This record gives sequence, C-alpha cells and structure tokens, in this order.
Amino acid sequence: MSTPLFADTIAAVATAPGRSAVALVRVTGPQALPLLRALAPELRGAPAPRAQRLLRIHHPDTGELLDRGLATYFPAPASYTGEDTVEISTHGGHLTPQLVLDAALAAGARAAEAGEFTRRAYLNGRMDLLQAEAVADLIDGRSPALHRAAVHQMERGLSRRVEELRTAIIGAEALLVYSIDFPEEDEPPVPPERIRAAAEDVRRRIEGLLATAPQGELLREGALTVLAGRPNSGKSSLFNALLGTERAIVTDVPGTTRDALEAVVTLEGYPFRLVDTAGLRETEDRVEGIGIEVARRYLSAAQLVLFCVEAGREPGEDEHSFLAELRPEATILVRTKADQASEEDQAVDGVRTLRVTAPTGEGLPELRATLLQLAFGGILADPAEAPLVTRERQARALRAAREEVTLFLQAWDEGIPPEFAVTHLHTAAGALEDLLGVISTEDLLDRVFGQFCVGK
Repeated sequence: MSTPLFADTIAAVATAPGRSAVALVRVTGPQALPLLRALAPELRGAPAPRAQRLLRIHHPDTGELLDRGLATYFPAPASYTGEDTVEISTHGGHLTPQLVLDAALAAGARAAEAGEFTRRAYLNGRMDLLQAEAVADLIDGRSPALHRAAVHQMERGLSRRVEELRTAIIGAEALLVYSIDFPEEDEPPVPPERIRAAAEDVRRRIEGLLATAPQGELLREGALTVLAGRPNSGKSSLFNALLGTERAIVTDVPGTTRDALEAVVTLEGYPFRLVDTAGLRETEDRVEGIGIEVARRYLSAAQLVLFCVEAGREPGEDEHSFLAELRPEATILVRTKADQASEEDQAVDGVRTLRVTAPTGEGLPELRATLLQLAFGGILADPAEAPLVTRERQARALRAAREEVTLFLQAWDEGIPPEFAVTHLHTAAGALEDLLGVISTEDLLDRVFGQFCVGK
C-alpha cells in the first residue's frame, strides 16, 4: 500500500448555506475514519464501504448530540480524492452543518481551503488538470451547452486529444533521432519530407483545437450581445421579448433607458449576456449622457450587436455612421416594429438585416437562429463530442506548442542541424504536459484551484 501523500485530514461543508432538507459535511485524509468514530461513538469497526449508515453525531469534547445523519465511508484509493473519505449528510440550514463541521475540526481535522478536495484528487492522480477545470465548469456553468462540454471534458475528451498531440510530437522527435544518429548517411533512414509532414500534421491539429477557444470561452462567459440604436427604436421591447419577461421599461418617451440593463439568457442551451443600452443621441441631460457613455463602453466590448431601427424608416446619417464603426460580421440590423410597416426596407451594404415584431414574436425565431450561428456556429454541428478549449490557460499552452512546432519547421527548412531543431519539438511537448498538469508549479495550482468553492 502506497504512503499517503498528505499527512493531515481536512473537512468542509460541501453544500451551499441556507434553508434546505439536507447538507453535506465532507472529510478526507488519513484520519477520516477515526474522526468519524470520534463523532459517532456507537460506531464499531469500519463501516461497509460506500454504504450509508444512520448515526448519532456528537461533539467529541462535550458529548452533545448535534444531529442524526447518514454517514458514508469511501476507503482509499476508491474515493474522489484518492484518500480515505467520509461524507456526513446532516439536516440542512445554517446552524446544523456548521456545528457538525466544528465538531470535525475539534476531532482533529483542519478546515479545507477553496478547491482543496479537487486539488488533492489531482495530486493523488485521480484526475488531470483539464478534468479538474471541468469540475469547476460543472459547478459554475449556467447553460446546458457548457454542462455538456464539461461532462465531456471530465470523461477526458479534451485530455485524450491533448495526449494524442503530445504523442505525435514525441513521434516526430523519434523520427529525428535517426537523422541525428546517422548524420553521415547520404540517404537518411527517414526521408526529410516525412519528418516535415509529421510536424505539419501536428501543427494543423493544434490549430484545429485552438479554433474552438473563442467559442469555448463564450460558453463559460456568455456571448455579450448589446442592443443599440436611437431612443424609442424598440430596443427594450426586443430585450424583453428575448428574455421572455418584462425586465426593461417600455414607453413611447425617448430616453427611458438611462443605464445599461444586463441579463443572461440561454438560446437552445447556449448562453448570451443581453445588454439593453441607453438610446444613442445628442442630449443635454447629464444623467442620460452618462448612460450613453456606458452604452458605448459596452459596444466596444460586444461580441454581437443588435442595432435597432424601426421598420419603414430609413436609417439617418448618424445611424449609418454608427453602423460603419461596427464589425459587419458581428452586427445584425434589426428592423423593429415590423407590423407597423408594410413596405420593404432598403438593405444596408455589408450588414445582415432581420425584421422583428417583439410583441407578437414575429421574426424572433430567425433572430435567435442567427445569434446562435454567429456566436456558436463552429461548435453547433457536434456539440456533444467535440473537445472544446474553454479557458485562457488552455489556449495559452496550445499557442505555445504551436509556436514551437512552427519554429521547428522554420529551422528544418533553413537546414538547421537536427540536434538543434529538435529542441523546439521538445519544448512543444512540454507545453502540452503543462496543459495536462503532468508537471505543474504551485503558483499554477493556486490559480486553478483558487477559483473553486470550499468543499470541492
């Protein structure tokens, strides 16, 4: 039996505080089972693994009965952390689980830090770093699409792809060994074009994975979609229609929206951050002017813009000027109040246009479909199985690997001796090892697991 990696035992309440039927106190470490016996003196011997047992939970110092709870024992290494683990289901609420946690601390446990359970699982080899980040996405995710991606990543979908890339790089290094070992051969055992083709293939596959990073990041954060236009152009009505609730005040008085309203909505399971902004116009009103400045800041950061102009009214010179400042590929000209105009609207060069009547829902399905395609078109075709890069740390490591493979190809084309060129492939493999967490610094682990909640 291997020596435990950690000498101390940690404990935490693993469920959110508040009024609830059940709460969970989690304990892991070498003293988890003795600690359970200290809290439940009626327990004799080791309980059956992974079987719940109803026990009276006492404070170890005072003997005070705190609760009757269901205790489950997970012996190492078959537990979440890879260590002996005990989970005690208590009654919910603010006080009872905290009292049971205090009793566990009095019995010798230490209060767990944020993410410490998952950090131990990683350090004990129960998961790699990509899987650990998927756990955080499962906890924080607010859309079905991110949930699917996180589950796939927990099942090592992304990890397998990265490991395949690392193996391919090592394979290219192995081909180079022949050139290094037989430098005086007129015809090397491995043709140079084969080595180059292997490196090109690796770079292409890295770029394919990197291409998912922008949309993977949007899955976590939501696509920032800003509604803009003149006052009374139908922005707030459209905002409410997309949300399915009356969140923004809708009136015929220009300037009603004086600040930005933000809300998260899922369209077909994909997250969007909708922002209703103040109407864009010249104004002497100081408060409204501040709202317009806020609107411009949102627009500068927007991934998508819904620029609203009433149907039947041609955009004015100021609106044409504003549209010219926006990215056409990320802009939809929404002709609102379409039920009030029968004639066709003139197209604006380079900008896609849709007609919408917010109160009746006319045009909303087409608008939702267009938003989905613009924000997540690259991953809509295979949402369940395609590995996605969802964090900047992951994208940064892949970019580093791609850069090193590119440098190798340049060195190879310039005739640099193989023993020097191969160092780039070695560094590229190291970047992918960092991505998986094969070799990780304490600083990196602090950044990754510091984002977790306590008890996970």
